[in-house]
Amino acid sequence: MEQTTKQFRKRNAILSCLRSTDVHPSADWVYAQVKPEYPDISLGTVYRNLALFKQQGLIASLGTVNGVERFDGNTDPHVHFICTHCDSVTDLPQMAVPQSLCSQAAAQTGGLVEVCHLAFTGVCNRCCSSRNS
Repeated sequence: MEQTTKQFRKRNAILSCLRSTDVHPSADWVYAQVKPEYPDISLGTVYRNLALFKQQGLIASLGTVNGVERFDGNTDPHVHFICTHCDSVTDLPQMAVPQSLCSQAAAQTGGLVEVCHLAFTGVCNRCCSSRNS
């Protein structure tokens, strides 16, 4: 019973960590955040739980950014900007995912669109400023 309780506390800590940040972290980042509270947690445990949360729809994967999978605790439809210079991922809350895109995709495939992830890639303002300095 002790082992199961400990397992769920770690699982809840991983999910809480993801939901309390807007940095769109990697598994390594989550591991570094949770490790001080749970010194016996392994990186494998973090990866397994992230995969479980993705499967359950509790978190979203943004795909890979510079070879590293990034996650989002916010599963509501929203738009991202990914910087190709510093690898930052930023929410664009003023932009809505156009429902017309979902409708067009459904019409072209003859299927049902369940989720739409929209991301812009480019160079963020901070990186542009540092390039111009």
